[in-house]
Amino acid sequence: MRLASFQITHFRSINDSGPIELSRITTILGRNDTGKSNLLRALHSLNPAEGPVSALSPIKNFPRHRRLSECTADTPVVHTRWRLEPQEQAELVRMLPRASGVSHVTAGRGYGPARWAGLEGLGDLSIDVGDAKGKIRKIVPAVKAAAEKLADELRAPLEQAADAFDGAMILNPDLLKWSEGAQLALAALRQALAAAGAELADKPAQMVTELEELSLSIVSDGPALARAKAWILERLPRFVFVDEYPALQGRQNIADYLSSEARDHLSSAQRSFGTLCRAAGLDPRELHALHERGDQATRNQLVNRAGAAMTAEIRRLWKDRPLKVRFNLDGDEFDTLVSDPGGAYEVEVGLDERSRGFQWFFAFHVAFFAGLRGEAGEQGDGAIVLLLDEPGLHLHPRSQADLLAHFEQDFAQQIVYTTHSPFMVPAGEKASVRIAQLEGGAGTTLSSRELAAIAGNARIGALFDLAQEPSAAATVPAEPAVAAAAA
Repeated sequence: MRLASFQITHFRSINDSGPIELSRITTILGRNDTGKSNLLRALHSLNPAEGPVSALSPIKNFPRHRRLSECTADTPVVHTRWRLEPQEQAELVRMLPRASGVSHVTAGRGYGPARWAGLEGLGDLSIDVGDAKGKIRKIVPAVKAAAEKLADELRAPLEQAADAFDGAMILNPDLLKWSEGAQLALAALRQALAAAGAELADKPAQMVTELEELSLSIVSDGPALARAKAWILERLPRFVFVDEYPALQGRQNIADYLSSEARDHLSSAQRSFGTLCRAAGLDPRELHALHERGDQATRNQLVNRAGAAMTAEIRRLWKDRPLKVRFNLDGDEFDTLVSDPGGAYEVEVGLDERSRGFQWFFAFHVAFFAGLRGEAGEQGDGAIVLLLDEPGLHLHPRSQADLLAHFEQDFAQQIVYTTHSPFMVPAGEKASVRIAQLEGGAGTTLSSRELAAIAGNARIGALFDLAQEPSAAATVPAEPAVAAAAA
């Protein structure tokens, strides 16, 4: 499934956001305190990756300017619209045959923990009334014709059964009620024929079978529809909401990490270290075991190979300058070291001594992106939608552009992210940008105005940033990017 749009209502600063159409990567741009984060928090609550759906707190989340008595468990909060993949459409039709024309489904929730699902474009349950009446009109005379061949004591009961069948099969608008009565009438007719020892000709007998199948399909439609709606909720991608980004320490103790892992008591930094090891192709248990055996040569070969691979990956992503990543082992101490081979002085320092921007980028790539590759599971990348609140906040504009390229090139998942930086706006993808505004009684609303409306601010921001870093003026092509945004 792909998220086509969502709408948030009655949540914090949001009265009604209006429908928000989405691309694979969608930017929500706005000033501070316009309610951008609230949009993501509400959307996340529909299917959070970290656990079951729970009730929302009205005290915390219902708009403060309204009475709490207005909020009930059914007060709507999230409405989403999803595009089905072809294989999902086929699976849905197998479950519910009348869903053959359905290409989009919906899902939503209110303040209670219950969620609902719907099938967009699903027609009302209907039958070919003329065809059904025609079959009934032919079956009744056929039964009476069969009764004419019987002895008197058998003829009368079968003729009565034919008249009872004719009356019970009268069609009415309530198809479910009709089908339940039709099943009983058809069963009674078969019993009467069997009791009389009579048989219908092939065509009338086939019509009885077809009416039985029709009534059964109608009776089964309700449970099938319920199964289809449950299937939609089961198939919903999980939402990963990130507003606090992972931190990686320059030094970790492998023995401490393994001990904490065994007790299921890993700290945030230790969890990030575990993800770093997976991203680098290293196994902390293997490194610890090699240390216990005194096989330092093998350990060094493993970490040297991992460092070379990580260096290649970071150089592909981080365009500011070509840095080198090296992993060093000193007993059970694992150091992540970074150097600048192209600098005037090739000084090697711990990761946590590098710039805050590089630390953020490295941690985001390793502890978030690399860890996410194993998160999707058997359903693939479409099983997750990323909701990122203010990513790249500490990055230089040029590095923010690198981050946007990282989103585009390396992530298969849908991404919705908020920002107030004009440099985090994809200049060539205006259609994917939504502008968040907070307007008096209307609350947080979104629009898809062209970027030309903010191009002036983007130009000023670029010039201001370059004025603070004269050395970057010759390397950062600010004006062409802004011109492209304004085009």
